[in-house]
Order: sequence, then structure tokens, then C-alpha cells
Amino acid sequence: MAAARSVLNRVRAYLRYRDTVTQLSRLTDRELADLGISRYEIRGLVRH
Repeated sequence: MAAARSVLNRVRAYLRYRDTVTQLSRLTDRELADLGISRYEIRGLVRH
């Protein structure tokens, strides 16, 4: 049961990561700059 829960938690975490990357990627460069993020930093920032 714990193994299944662990896998489920990892899947959920990945889906949150993917959704966040998608949402940030949809922002314009100007909007990202206002947040202090450059486009090439998105994936790294979302991971941490």
C-alpha cells in the first residue's frame, strides 16, 4: 500500500510540475520579466 501511495504522490507531483511549467510558458517575456523570471529559467525554478 505504501508503494502505491508513493507512486501516486510522484505522479501528482509531476502533473503539478507540468501544469506550472505550461502556465508560466504561456506568459509573455514582459510578464515573466515582471516576475523576475527569464524564459530559460522556468523548468529549473519550478523544480526547486
